[in-house]
Amino acid sequence: MSRIDPNRPFLAVNIAVLTVSDTRGAADDRSGQTLVERIEKAGHRIAAKAIVRDEAKDIAAQLRKWIADPAIDAVISTGGTGVTGRDVTPEAFQSVFEKEIPGFGELFRMISFQKIGTSTIQSRAVAGVAGGTYLFALPGSPGACKDAWDDILVQQLDNRHRPCNFVELMPRLQEHLKPKAAS
Repeated sequence: MSRIDPNRPFLAVNIAVLTVSDTRGAADDRSGQTLVERIEKAGHRIAAKAIVRDEAKDIAAQLRKWIADPAIDAVISTGGTGVTGRDVTPEAFQSVFEKEIPGFGELFRMISFQKIGTSTIQSRAVAGVAGGTYLFALPGSPGACKDAWDDILVQQLDNRHRPCNFVELMPRLQEHLKPKAAS
């Protein structure tokens, strides 16, 4: 079973929070605020925060900006993962992914099923990696953000989590870009 290894030092991760919404502003962004509170409580740093409209090109542009920023290790978004015509967050994320992490969405829906039943099938939560940056797209409700953070991300973004975690892999996320050593 998973556990925290007290012999390993905690390493804070620099996380950007992106809210995708046509209607939310800073004052009423409950889901984004839920993420910020949990991220900071866990000891990580909020590296950036933004709200963008449900437009794939705008979402992808913000992601590319943060992927290019060496001070950002991970991006967590909230909103736009449903099935309506305006929900384009998964498509925007997939347009920038180098590698998808399919198990994230699967695990999120499994956890969500325990709480909201079959309604979880409407979530298209996704995750991946691009430019050495982890990218996570969550549904736009505070409850979904709590579930994803409390039951998945708080552990996977903690380098003390055993048997493995995303943080310990960070130095290797771009190894495919390094020239191969001569034999």
